[in-house]
Amino acid sequence: MIIVGVDGSRAGLEAAGWAAREAALRDVPLTVAHAMPRWACETESGRYAEVAGWMRDGGRTVLAAGEARARRERPKIDVRTVFLPGDPRTALVRAAADAELVVLGSHGVGGVRGLLVGSVAYGVAGHAPCAVVVVRELPSLPRGEIVVGVDGSPMAGRVLDFAFAEADLRGTALRAVHAWSWADVRGLGPADPDDERDELLVLKETLAGHRERHPDVPVIEEVVHGHPVEVLRQAAAGADLLVAGSHGHGTFSGMVMGSVSQGLLHESPCPFVVVRRGR
Repeated sequence: MIIVGVDGSRAGLEAAGWAAREAALRDVPLTVAHAMPRWACETESGRYAEVAGWMRDGGRTVLAAGEARARRERPKIDVRTVFLPGDPRTALVRAAADAELVVLGSHGVGGVRGLLVGSVAYGVAGHAPCAVVVVRELPSLPRGEIVVGVDGSPMAGRVLDFAFAEADLRGTALRAVHAWSWADVRGLGPADPDDERDELLVLKETLAGHRERHPDVPVIEEVVHGHPVEVLRQAAAGADLLVAGSHGHGTFSGMVMGSVSQGLLHESPCPFVVVRRGR
């Protein structure tokens, strides 16, 4: 099952369309979900019953628009709608327990002006038990390629599992990008050819088993000297999808997400998948 969160915003409808296409690729049902305060979901009588009813009517309108957008994209998929009681972040994380993917728009109607990604997208991406897709932008001329960030961390296997499977489903190439930097006493030093060869070897070793399991996926290997966020942002320009782990090297214990995944939530030029550690 795929869950897409909608809230009546344009970003939410774009997410619903993207989620419908993904559900069709995977041949799984799609749940269009809308969160509202628990009291509004449950109040049928009393002082605030009229307000609660008005909110539920508005929620049904939001759900109907999300369902219509999904069916317009892929008419044959199995779609259902559901109210989620409570704060949208915690409600979506709780609902994700039975999902293989959660899809969100980068902003909703409550988005704060000036922020590049909304608090709901950030909160769900940091806590959901499954992979989370944040649909920031859709490339106008997609090049039929998925970009995956590879860093050699313990998360790399899960990230590559997702990226290879997605490339297989879509029949696209996979660009595996390993960004590295060598810091000297002056800061970011120049790339050393020997170091670059070592990093390429790390990338090849990390990819090896996955390539064997997905022999039909063309793989492009890139080792780039630079900051991972900037390197991956540039690599993903025009891509169908960018995939990275929620944590990588250098992550502090207790952080919700690593600095690279946080940066890409704000700067990815295409839909961005945050692959979580697992259930």
